Amino acid sequence: MNIIHPDQDAWLAQVPETAIDPEQEIIDPHHHLWPDVMGHVYNVDELAIDTNAGHKVIGTVFMECGTCYREDGPEHEKSLGETEYVIAQAERIKSQNLGAPILGMVGHVELNEPTVDDALDAHVDLAGDFFKGIRHAGASTPPADAEVMLIPGPAPADLYQQPLFVKGVQRLGARGMTYDTWQYHFQLPAYIELAQSCPDTVMILDHFSTPLGVGSFEGKRDEIFKQWLQDMKTLSACPNVHLKLGGLAMPDNGYGWHDGERPPSSDELVELQGDWYRAALDMFGVERCMFESNFPVDRLSLSYVVYYNAMKKLVAGASASEKDALFKDNAARVYRLEL
Repeated sequence: MNIIHPDQDAWLAQVPETAIDPEQEIIDPHHHLWPDVMGHVYNVDELAIDTNAGHKVIGTVFMECGTCYREDGPEHEKSLGETEYVIAQAERIKSQNLGAPILGMVGHVELNEPTVDDALDAHVDLAGDFFKGIRHAGASTPPADAEVMLIPGPAPADLYQQPLFVKGVQRLGARGMTYDTWQYHFQLPAYIELAQSCPDTVMILDHFSTPLGVGSFEGKRDEIFKQWLQDMKTLSACPNVHLKLGGLAMPDNGYGWHDGERPPSSDELVELQGDWYRAALDMFGVERCMFESNFPVDRLSLSYVVYYNAMKKLVAGASASEKDALFKDNAARVYRLEL
């Protein structure tokens, strides 16, 4: 299935914007790469076009997406194929001077399996300190919505409560690694319990906990936002949890941009989604938030320049040090990046 426009670049070009505040340094802490997924190619050549489009991107972090897994061998070693692939792509960026380097990666192992430490050892043997942590996503799609969601989450509904999984997240903290997750807004109570059970693990919640807007959640944005505020306020009391602010332009968020006649401008993004960003910043503070592109998934709806222009407009009144924290310093600290 092809989920992008026949000429995605031309479609995005309908809303041309020049990067504002072009000297603001950026570390993009969340992007993917893949040779071909659903007819969509996004490798380092495509990444370089985006990171060189006007904003001053000085580095990135690759986020696992299940690409290039090994086809043979033990099950817990198949995700090593993704790590091998990303190492090769990072080296190609350097050798060909394509632009912003990949400074680190977050890979995948099954945290609810007894092979956790063996699998982590294998990834570290391959990548060394380039390997920063794990994302074992908790996104669990309600069965009634599975057919209408473009990117349904496959996790079991009780993943966060599984004793082996909790132990796996705790092992990441003991080993100095981070834990990322992608999940849905209604899973916040379970995530709060997980965060409270793993206080020594640095945890990063991606995409605002993905407030949905399709299927049984269509037309309920105000109701969802109200409950989300309450849950996020509770979560903010967990000092080990950080937020990635982005990923609200995925098709399942329900804004419909991906199949519209034209993509949104940065002003439209701020107008329609600004309340989510401002609330998150208010609850977690600039010290525990970072801006993420979530490309190329969010590229289905908007351009790289538009996304980061919107972020810069959102925090235009912040101090220089606060902007640095949100755009680069927090990512460098949380993922232990060397510039």
